[in-house]
Amino acid sequence: MAKFDAIANHIQKSTGQRLANIRHAPISGGGINEAYHLSDDKQSYFVKLNAPEREVMFEAEAKGLNELAASRCMRIPNFICSGKTSQHSYLVLEYIHCQSFNTTSSKLLGEQLAQLHLIEQPFFGWHCDNTIGSTKQFNSREDEWLPFFRQQRLQQQLTFATKNGYGKQLQDKGDNLLENLHIFFESYHPKPSLLHGDLWSGNAAVDPKGNPIIYDPACYYGDREADLAMTELFGGFSNAFYDSYNSSYPLDSGYKNRKLLYNLYHILNHLNIFGVSYLGQATNILDQLNAELA
Repeated sequence: MAKFDAIANHIQKSTGQRLANIRHAPISGGGINEAYHLSDDKQSYFVKLNAPEREVMFEAEAKGLNELAASRCMRIPNFICSGKTSQHSYLVLEYIHCQSFNTTSSKLLGEQLAQLHLIEQPFFGWHCDNTIGSTKQFNSREDEWLPFFRQQRLQQQLTFATKNGYGKQLQDKGDNLLENLHIFFESYHPKPSLLHGDLWSGNAAVDPKGNPIIYDPACYYGDREADLAMTELFGGFSNAFYDSYNSSYPLDSGYKNRKLLYNLYHILNHLNIFGVSYLGQATNILDQLNAELA
């Protein structure tokens, strides 16, 4: 219990509510952070822990949650506090008893995500860098999407991959793709929409009243197709979700050709975080994309 004492004190200062008879229980599901349900007889919180040097990661996540919440498009877990002790950095949010999606909540998520994507800025990027998983994600502002995506998304992940020892397998294929990236955007000009940034099925749920919730963001302003493409990775969402989104904010017909491009970013990131098991998938995607350029 000792490792939660400083966190409990911070919660008390942030909320003005005293915690007594604190209990904690581990929550499974994350591959990067430890997660816990921290509670007493009246209050309940969700706590994420990582190494002390990861404090900046949690600070950026808190900023992303606050930006999504300010949109008032959908339910976002309330941010309580973040900080670090000698042993851990931590992020504390309200605890929500999460449930699975049904057809009604899936449709609602599609409508609400479309509303989120209608929130725009006159630039691509964000006001600070953040992380995608545990990898630094650069968000320097750009007026045009193509250089932003080329340099701060794909090029950066390929650079990390080279540093991690995968350059021989990926660099030539990656260089060819980057040089010809404009071909995927010849008749398509994205707008800078507010994105969740890491929206897969593990980062969305439903509260007890049937309201969709999204969390664990990696926010920035970018092409909304990048968010939609990510939803199709790792199991995807239901047809009700995609039909509802398209009814609210129809996708460009070229999305089906670009979604593999956008998901390359996430597969490269998984390669850089989790290792060689993602190398074959990254190589196959690069081969498919380069074949479209031929």
